[in-house]
Amino acid sequence: MTHDVVNQPPPLSGHDVAEDAALLDSVRREGADWSLEALHALGRRAGEAEPRRWADEANAYPPKLRTHDRYGHRIDEVDFHPSWHELMRTAVEAGLAGSAWAADQPGAHAARAAALYTWSQVEAGHTCPISMTYAVIPALQHEPSLAAAYGPLLTSREYDPGLRAPQTKRGLLAGMGMTEKQGGSDVRANTTRAAVTADGSWRLRGHKWFTSAPMCDLFLVLAQAPGGLSCFLVPRVLPDGTRNDFRIQRLKDKLGNRSNASSEPEFENTVGWLVGPEGRGVRTIIEMVATTRLDCVIGSAAGMRAALTQAIHHARHRSAFGRPLVEQPLMTAVLADLALESEAASTLMMRLAGAVDRDETAFRRLAVAVGKFWVCKRQPAVVGEALECLGGNGYVEESGLPRLYRDAPLNSIWEGSGNVQALDVLRTLRREPESAEAFLAEAGAAGGADRRLDDAVTGLKDLLAHPEESQARRITERLALVLQGSLLVRHAPPAVADAFCATRLGGDQGATFGTLPQAARATEIVTRSASMLD
Repeated sequence: MTHDVVNQPPPLSGHDVAEDAALLDSVRREGADWSLEALHALGRRAGEAEPRRWADEANAYPPKLRTHDRYGHRIDEVDFHPSWHELMRTAVEAGLAGSAWAADQPGAHAARAAALYTWSQVEAGHTCPISMTYAVIPALQHEPSLAAAYGPLLTSREYDPGLRAPQTKRGLLAGMGMTEKQGGSDVRANTTRAAVTADGSWRLRGHKWFTSAPMCDLFLVLAQAPGGLSCFLVPRVLPDGTRNDFRIQRLKDKLGNRSNASSEPEFENTVGWLVGPEGRGVRTIIEMVATTRLDCVIGSAAGMRAALTQAIHHARHRSAFGRPLVEQPLMTAVLADLALESEAASTLMMRLAGAVDRDETAFRRLAVAVGKFWVCKRQPAVVGEALECLGGNGYVEESGLPRLYRDAPLNSIWEGSGNVQALDVLRTLRREPESAEAFLAEAGAAGGADRRLDDAVTGLKDLLAHPEESQARRITERLALVLQGSLLVRHAPPAVADAFCATRLGGDQGATFGTLPQAARATEIVTRSASMLD
């Protein structure tokens, strides 16, 4: 027998994860209000206990590599817990993989971003193959015959796992193999080689250092061809049903993202088909990279929101010194500051997704790299502070916050870490003035509405006058904050916009969360973020 349990919050379950005021405002603004019924259905599913159990099990029982079958045949398969497949099935059926590219509706990519943000709050690891499948579509357009053959299956809403001939399946998933052990982000140092054959296909030989989700059906792979670094489509199973040579040497033992398999495959006479012109591999695959970078922003925004929801839920039900934590001014200030960071991230995320719908190429080119740098950098700090709001309860594995914390650094590393993003921003500023012009037009769209924002835009223009490499991070950070400030001034409630501009642009903030100015309407900000829990 134990004593009565008191002053502990109830399980966080039975709510609609999509009932998020900032998210819903953005969905409507980006022209995707037609998707709200489906979004709320997915949000209610995400708030149920069963998907949370799937998430726990998929991480507690990580994928296992089987290089050979019982008879000694090489098979190179990865086994996943059944809960992984339930997470994947829900995501694919909800249209989070490639189906947005086939949708004949305005705002399809914004709708997909909102749904991915909602479902990612259940579990982040399985969204890696989901994201890569979404991102492969624009890259595959560089080879129309391959796009015609595989595009309809990559945009399918049917989850059909298992290694079989692609054309015999109801739906396909895609991955990517870029980095190698000697080069990392410097993909031009890749040593994987490709040689053309008489039938027009190519044969690859080499070793990839990070190739996630190796049970996907198709992979875009970089390899050195006679004409230079080129992009190839490599299937796990060939059209005739035979296994392609895709030897998985090992799975990575990672800090987080443990439900997802990240592998090192070796290629030896591996069949591939050229995608895009020979020697233009980086330019071809960059379409996929840019799109997965958008999903990094979405994933980090989702991780922040999931942690914030946990913190608010705990603070509303836990009392100390005679009243609920959420009513105590210092805790209210911390929660409000975290809510500001979360809303700024989700609003930017939705603006970027809307830019895909509207084909705002110049703006996207710079803004996605800026968002990837900043939002992904903020996730570990937000999750760490939210965990602290729960105290020791947050440090216990059962709370779910330790998994969020382990997963938090990944998006900042995946598809180019901080320096890569900052240097990309610098290159874009120097080489593509139309992107800088489009970005500054967006940042200045709220001119006259807030003096601090106006001053920040002016300061930003001065900073961009002579962009130096040593200042790349400073420039990128400032670009992100000014863009977020502009979006919030135009679209968020005055309490949110004012507090953000005061602390992120006006300098009225300390070095930690919870150092809001006294005039900030912290309770109002927290109440807005707590709407899904009411």
